[in-house]
Amino acid sequence: MARWSALHPWRAIVGWLVFVALCLGGGIAVGLNSATSEDFRVGEAGRAETLAAEGGVQLRPTEQVLIRGASGPLDEAAADAAVKDVTARMKALPEVASVAEPVRSADGRVLRVQVELNGSEQEDQEHVPPLQAQTEKVAKAHPGLVIEETGDASVSKGVSDQRGEDLAFSEAITLPITLITLAVVFGSVVMVGVPVLLAITSIMATMGLAMVASHLLPDTGVGMSMILLIGMAVGVDYTLFYLKREREERARAGGRLTSEALVEAAAATAGRAIVVSGLAVIVSTTALFLARDVIFDSLATGTILVVAVAVFSSVTVLPALLVKLGRRTERRAAKRVAQGKSVRAYGENRPGRAYGEKGPGRIWHALLTPARKHPALTLGVSVLVMLGLALPALEMNLKNPARDSFSREIPAMKGYDRLLAAFPELRVRHLVVVRAKASQSDEVRQALRQLDREAKADPLFTARSAGEQRGGGSGTQVLRSSEEQGSSGSATQVLRSSERQGSGDSGTPAAHSSEEQRSSSSGTQVLRSSDEQRPGGSSTSATHSSDEQRTRGTGTPVTHSSEKQTPTAPLLRSSEDRRTTTLELNSRHATYSKQAEASLDRLRHRHIPATLGKLSALPGVETAVTGEVARGMDYVEHQNGKLPLVLGFLLLMTFAMTVHAFRSVVLGLLGVGLNLLSAASALGLLVLVFQGRWAEDLLSFVSLDGISSRVPLFLFVILFGLSMDYQVFVVSRIREAALNGVPTRQAVLDGIASSAKVVTSAALVMVTVFASFVMLHILEMKQMGFVLAAAVLLDAFVIRVMILPAALLLLGRATWWPSGAVRRAQERPAPRREGPDGGVSIGPGQAYPGGSFERHSKPGSVPHSG
Repeated sequence: MARWSALHPWRAIVGWLVFVALCLGGGIAVGLNSATSEDFRVGEAGRAETLAAEGGVQLRPTEQVLIRGASGPLDEAAADAAVKDVTARMKALPEVASVAEPVRSADGRVLRVQVELNGSEQEDQEHVPPLQAQTEKVAKAHPGLVIEETGDASVSKGVSDQRGEDLAFSEAITLPITLITLAVVFGSVVMVGVPVLLAITSIMATMGLAMVASHLLPDTGVGMSMILLIGMAVGVDYTLFYLKREREERARAGGRLTSEALVEAAAATAGRAIVVSGLAVIVSTTALFLARDVIFDSLATGTILVVAVAVFSSVTVLPALLVKLGRRTERRAAKRVAQGKSVRAYGENRPGRAYGEKGPGRIWHALLTPARKHPALTLGVSVLVMLGLALPALEMNLKNPARDSFSREIPAMKGYDRLLAAFPELRVRHLVVVRAKASQSDEVRQALRQLDREAKADPLFTARSAGEQRGGGSGTQVLRSSEEQGSSGSATQVLRSSERQGSGDSGTPAAHSSEEQRSSSSGTQVLRSSDEQRPGGSSTSATHSSDEQRTRGTGTPVTHSSEKQTPTAPLLRSSEDRRTTTLELNSRHATYSKQAEASLDRLRHRHIPATLGKLSALPGVETAVTGEVARGMDYVEHQNGKLPLVLGFLLLMTFAMTVHAFRSVVLGLLGVGLNLLSAASALGLLVLVFQGRWAEDLLSFVSLDGISSRVPLFLFVILFGLSMDYQVFVVSRIREAALNGVPTRQAVLDGIASSAKVVTSAALVMVTVFASFVMLHILEMKQMGFVLAAAVLLDAFVIRVMILPAALLLLGRATWWPSGAVRRAQERPAPRREGPDGGVSIGPGQAYPGGSFERHSKPGSVPHSG
């Protein structure tokens, strides 16, 4: 394919542009298929959400409008007017399903109005802008009050907008640094533009293909980010390796070969290595599919597609571009010769070295000196340092990042914080879902009432959070329902909310059994206090007596709260067919806190077995718990269960591909060990930085006292693939020399030296791309960017410069076991031919001067024969 492109450069270039246009156009035509809430369900929490959805009690998204005084206490008249304005404006919107009555915080300083949206969760971000616009108008109309909106849809839209801004910022940082790095490598503006141009067009083509692929594997919103992250890194790297080898071949040829022949020679070496390394990345990335997770499916799809397109561009349009540029160089050289000017070939400026070889330079000579002179000591010290960096990984605490981890630069998140400060009981809700026969409904409800009593007697569910205890907090009293008041005389239909499917934050009223619907002569409907509503919110109603209502100014009913809590009726809810019943249990702890996790663990393993155990043992009865805490813990458990399978697949594939590429079991085992070492060290640094709090201000994040559960698995997969790039390019040069009869010791030193500059440049490009993600606002992306940047740095400057050469020098010829090709090549006399500068070229396509690295040895020393 490279030969055809070299012989027909314009056809290849035009064909590539057509390919990019077709991919992008096709993707735009079919559109992007986004994942639904059902796609994210895993574990018991996912099963509970499915049961609730099948029972017809799935929730609609809701928003919360907060009203408070600009300074001092809340003005009652102004607040009533604002509530009336908000209610009228929201009810007029087609995106709104209902508007609830206002609920007052315990200290009386904040009112919130819950607005329920129409449509599905996937339409949140499209439906929320009109609501936000109306909230802004209300805020302007009432300047004496602070009126703001928060909720799932507002937060989701804010995160999406921030992600777009972050990616634009990342591109603004990555591109100039990449250009500078390439300019240092090639010293040519034209040559700098080639890798960047191919990387950008590869990313464009992949984005179109990803849109098409999303109809098979839904996109979760992270696929496009991964295409940009990996696409720029490998796109530039592959082009860089190819360009560097083509320039070496051109210098070595000394003008005796045409551009087509030079490109074909580069394709036989660097081109093959690119294909092998690209396949290695693709094969290793397929391990993500074994995780059986929609997010990892999206990440894997984006990565596989962009790597495949980058490899395709490297063997098609890149050879064509190099031929065109080579012909341009030849014409300029001929013109200078005709003018009587001298022409210096690339690599000709350093006499005494092989033609086309610039040598490692002083810096790389210094870096490789320890491995060359003291391989055993260098290997031991380097491995100990890497193991020391890996030690913190033993304390790694995996967590699923909750909404609390989002950046506070998002306005809706600031409102979310103020919402929880006024209504701390909205922080966590566990939803117990039971499905049984309709005839068992009464038994189920009786058992759930008992469960509710046991939970409310448990300090994990009723105690105030540490934040409230430190700051005094504010609370919302739960007012009694008619079920507990008996003589109150007023009654109303009781509306309950369930856990929002997918995000766990919004809801819609559901049908209830007759026990929860009592008629009243007064017909008055009063909202239950806010502890029955979620921050994002799910709407809940209950019956209250008239003396527990307060009418403000215009007659707007407001649920009033006091610090003292009274007993509450269970938050029970049944489907229309009475087969599915839910119970809501609230907790005042932070979502990712140990107390919140402990409350879930106790609910599942103590309270439910004690109250629902006998029912659950009956045929056809299913019980499960969901909620934001449940989803997070179940997701981490799911990932931990898949990690051994994925890691085992990675190790097996890395070993198999290395053995296949180099015909060496020793190199296969060495590659696996080095990958594990670099990954473990990078994870140790990640834990050291992000699991503690000392770097919060430095890197602008709020620590969750843990690591995102997706990061380690993602690191192993991507790092194993990317490290194969370096492994293939470096070891290919070593094996190429060894097959040409060069002793193993000299082949190792010269192979690493000849690839040092290009490998370092490629690593710097990758590190730049990955490190730019550390500056993003999303905590998970920060962690991914940091750990990948750290892993690549360690792999390029410790593994490939210290550990790999030291290990290979110690192994000697055993490196190639069981293959006998290298041994046979080194035993037969090698043909010698001289380059124009007197250097000795051994075998086709590789040149080694007499002594090479050994020229730096002390006089009289005898090079080791390998």
